[in-house]
Amino acid sequence: MRKVAAYTLGCKVNQYETEAVLGSLMTEGYQVVDFDKYADIYIINTCTVTGLADRKCRQILRKAKKINPQAVVVAMGCYSQIAANEVSNIKDVNIVIGTNGRSLLAQMLSSPSVSCDSQIICVENIMNIRKFEELGLETYTEHTRAFLKIQDGCNRFCSYCIIPYARGPIRSREPQNILKEIEKLTEQGYSEFVLTGIHLASYGVDLKNTNLVDIIRKVLLLDGVERLRLGSIEPMTVTEDFLKLVSESEKLCPHFHISLQSGSNNVLKRMNRRYTAEEYYEKCIALKSVIPDLSFTTDIIVGFPGESDSEFKETCEFVEKIGFSKVHVFKFSPRKGTPAAEMANQILPEIKDKRSSELIGISDKLAADFSRKLIGKKIKILIEKKRKDGMFEGHSENYSHIICSAENISEDLCGKIVSVMVEKHDEINLYGVLQS
Repeated sequence: MRKVAAYTLGCKVNQYETEAVLGSLMTEGYQVVDFDKYADIYIINTCTVTGLADRKCRQILRKAKKINPQAVVVAMGCYSQIAANEVSNIKDVNIVIGTNGRSLLAQMLSSPSVSCDSQIICVENIMNIRKFEELGLETYTEHTRAFLKIQDGCNRFCSYCIIPYARGPIRSREPQNILKEIEKLTEQGYSEFVLTGIHLASYGVDLKNTNLVDIIRKVLLLDGVERLRLGSIEPMTVTEDFLKLVSESEKLCPHFHISLQSGSNNVLKRMNRRYTAEEYYEKCIALKSVIPDLSFTTDIIVGFPGESDSEFKETCEFVEKIGFSKVHVFKFSPRKGTPAAEMANQILPEIKDKRSSELIGISDKLAADFSRKLIGKKIKILIEKKRKDGMFEGHSENYSHIICSAENISEDLCGKIVSVMVEKHDEINLYGVLQS
């Protein structure tokens, strides 16, 4: 039996695609092993969101051959798409696949022409691809929640982002294929699902007969679906129909990750984000009006070209105004091939460091404030694992991480949704007791 190992860099969409490719190989008789183990095939699903990501990809690609010099090494994904020539020049790489055509990998690996000494490059012009590539996920190695890719591509072209060039135009998955996959996964015991995409808000734009709200409604009606989460969305996702859906559904988790990037309108304009801070705030207020205990998380880039002290201050004040439960802070990293990399007034690294630290401090305070509000409340969590000390841990509906004790419980609770009374919190976690 041939052995295959995989390493995924980047986002949840990449993780889904890796799972799907491994699943297709398992049906062909391959055995999946850990990446640091001996394998006949090593698959590296690459990321290219920053120059640092590119460098990490190259390191991992070279590492695979060191584990087994006779292995076939596959580089697929965003970095392979953007820099096919660069990737193919790495002598350890045998197959280069971009962000389309991964469904053909099993067939390629069975070809007698593929070996540890050969090289095949399978990278199409992604801008010409108009159909969503079905990868056919049969199972998911994550044992508690399942991520589903329902959309690919992006037409937004934010000035700092290379992803539209790596992923191509918007392609949405047919609703019947999404529902069929979820039905298979519920049969395997999954009860929580996360809908993901490169630009989730645009789901259905190319299909004309559906949209994001429509597919969410259909998923929520499926037997076995107890919880549904959404990947990163944008303010334009929050329409009247979306608000109605949020107010009506008990299965749609009261937590939304709404991408912000900056609280300054001037910076948002330079980023080509196509909304204002005021519009973002209005959408958050609208959501809180239908679910008061809603939690928001977001991404913010500090040190974007030309960001002044006053513009950074606007962002800090805006973050506190919204009251996010978590802020993912990123220091701007110039990405070759994007307009922002060529902009004047690039910010010094030490200023980026200072701003990052300040904003992380604000985020930590807001996270503690949010956790404090949950003390003394009974909330439901999805158990994700049992710790060595006998405690269980998982996430609540609003995505708070909780560690809980459960006396005289011998059964395996992993994958089950249980009630927990929250008793205290620290800088990272909430703590509670399992309720019968």
